[in-house]
Amino acid sequence: MEYWIYLVLVLVPVIFLLLRQYKRKKQSDLRAEYLEQWGKDSAKSYFHFNNIEQYFRNRSAKEEAWHIISDQVAADLDLNDLFRYVDRTISKIGQQYLYYKLRVIEGLKSLDRFQDIKDLMTSDEELRLDIQMQLARLSSHDNYEVERLINHKGMEKPSFSRFLFPLSLLAILSIVLGFFNTGFFFLLLPLFMLNAYFHYKTKSYIAVYQTAVSQLNKTHRVAEEIGKHKVLRNYFENLDFIEGLKPIRSRMRFIEFERQMNDEYAILVWSILELFNIVFNFEAIVFFSFIDEVFKRQHQIHAMYCFLGELDCAQSVASLTYQNTSVCRPGFLDEKEIKFKGLKHPLVENCIANDLGLKGESLLLTGSNMSGKTTFIRALALSSLTAQTLNIAFAESFSIPFLKLYSSIRISDDLHESTSYYLKEVLVLKEFLTASQGEAPCLFIMDEIFKGTNTVERISGAKAMLSYLNNQKDMVFVSTHDTELADLLNEEAYALYHFSEQIVDGSLSFDHKLKEGQLKTRNAIEILDIYGYPKSIVEEARKTAEKQFGWTLGKTDL
Repeated sequence: MEYWIYLVLVLVPVIFLLLRQYKRKKQSDLRAEYLEQWGKDSAKSYFHFNNIEQYFRNRSAKEEAWHIISDQVAADLDLNDLFRYVDRTISKIGQQYLYYKLRVIEGLKSLDRFQDIKDLMTSDEELRLDIQMQLARLSSHDNYEVERLINHKGMEKPSFSRFLFPLSLLAILSIVLGFFNTGFFFLLLPLFMLNAYFHYKTKSYIAVYQTAVSQLNKTHRVAEEIGKHKVLRNYFENLDFIEGLKPIRSRMRFIEFERQMNDEYAILVWSILELFNIVFNFEAIVFFSFIDEVFKRQHQIHAMYCFLGELDCAQSVASLTYQNTSVCRPGFLDEKEIKFKGLKHPLVENCIANDLGLKGESLLLTGSNMSGKTTFIRALALSSLTAQTLNIAFAESFSIPFLKLYSSIRISDDLHESTSYYLKEVLVLKEFLTASQGEAPCLFIMDEIFKGTNTVERISGAKAMLSYLNNQKDMVFVSTHDTELADLLNEEAYALYHFSEQIVDGSLSFDHKLKEGQLKTRNAIEILDIYGYPKSIVEEARKTAEKQFGWTLGKTDL
């Protein structure tokens, strides 16, 4: 017998020390991983965008921001792909907050503050590593659910909730009186059945928020640990939420404990606790009173969410920019002017860099398919977006004014609403007209304007639209195949640029370089010849172009 006692006395501390050593090793490996991954591409392979977008979609207060990036712009710029490229966040809160930042332009003051936090993440490696290690505790899928406690207006309690406390008192009274008169114990059976009904009916209400509440407790502990770094108070004026949320920690722990009852030993404890909850409605009473407290403290929970989210975003963007020569810090101008050097599209492999400088002008860009004009205007729009949201641009240098961003690049028919391509484009461009009437300067990005209609009306409508939008404050960047627009807009403060291709030894060659001036060649019919179309089709196309339009194809004819 004594042998077993000695064995237990030896094994318990040994197991404790082994577990402690395992935890330290795990922490050391994680720290080494974050050091190794700093400044490198994200290793993530799957992104749950339905969850990532939750905070942005549900945050009604975003309407107060200077500008919100629309779903149309997000689709035009392949914003989800950009997010995959930029994202080096660690926590799920950080992912949600980064997506929100990409979709909401707040202003220069907010941008400068974000830059200061990014600089801190780069300059103080020990601080950054400690923050990363803490944020790693919030990397489970469940952490997405904290957002529910911020953007939901509150929980509508079921009508039966007012009976829970009186029924609980009756159960207690029946037990107490039962010791004096056993007949009162018989009241427990109907009370138990009634309370059991309400208990399991309450479960469906609790399930909606249980994961969020469980994660709230963990999130608060992480925020508390990170908040111990006094230097952060220079960047976050108010961390009162750390103390403000402590009074509800005990009830958060209870709900978290309930949720973690999932092994064979815990089930025994859970069964006893469940019986207690049914008899006295304890879980339901605690939950409904607690959820009221949670929503009363919504502003504190949101402050904590933003604190952790902004720190995670800052270290993510700092990692992206670390020793990355293809990313720069943008400058912001007060006039209708844009200038950049070495601009690239971040998602295009081996993208050719281009330079441009415009003052008081907009841009009309011509060129054939595959020459690079659509990629160029997307690259411009992307850097305009990230400049104003993350304070980075994908260029050697990049300067613009603060501009509200609108685009019409990827238009599609809406079969559900019986909307044609042309009508859909008309509706999108109508938003441009409305935006141009506001006081804030706008950047309008368009690819092949009005291509859903005939040539004469397309060119006429495009000319009128582009003339209208190119006012004293707004900038327009439009790409088109319609070289006729260059003649019509040449005298209207539109700078003319083009991309071109060459046909060398019977094959196409693209240099993807931006060139000043109007496109001087037309090679579309020549391309038909290169790709083996019947000679009769090619020759007839050439003759028609020469006879009907006076074009000499493949030569300088404009």
